[in-house]
Amino acid sequence: MTARQEASPTPPPPRLPRDFRGKGKWIVRDLGITVPFTWEGRGGDSQMTAGGPGYPIWFTNLIYHDTLYTLTYKWPGLNEHPCSRIPGFNLESLNQGFEKARYVGPETLRRTPQRRVNHWRVGVVLPELPPGNYPRLPLALGDIYVDEANRGTFWQVLQFGVQNLYDPELDEWLVMDTFEHRPGTVTLPQRCEPPR
Repeated sequence: MTARQEASPTPPPPRLPRDFRGKGKWIVRDLGITVPFTWEGRGGDSQMTAGGPGYPIWFTNLIYHDTLYTLTYKWPGLNEHPCSRIPGFNLESLNQGFEKARYVGPETLRRTPQRRVNHWRVGVVLPELPPGNYPRLPLALGDIYVDEANRGTFWQVLQFGVQNLYDPELDEWLVMDTFEHRPGTVTLPQRCEPPR
């Protein structure tokens, strides 16, 4: 008789903190583009910024006062630059989505320094239907890699699906070099209408 090994318990899912700041890279592999990236949070609001005026891409995504904003200043083949706004979305909404993430397992990110992480998969698929032969659309999917010792420290995220509509392959990476648990800076761009 073989002794049965007890499976290690599933760690708690990712949870983006209220206050944080980090720097890294935004990578769009199919376009051959890698640009600087910052991700900061303050009091539950958060802001991602990739690239800038001197780079081939430049955008910012914010959760600001219970509203999700996306503003793409610059992207290959893009001529319109509206600030899109989805009210009723906040940090708690994001973290509730993470609660439904599926645990993939422990991994080691082989970078300098190497990082021991828990790999999670999260997704929004529409329509929500039972198992079976139904047409489904992967609206937003992601692989999230959080620090093994702290589920609120995000080291890497692969986003794929319709939320990456401007990218021909619909997939983009964020890779963090630093991630600190202290308040960052979150600023609503002037082009974006303030929350109501």
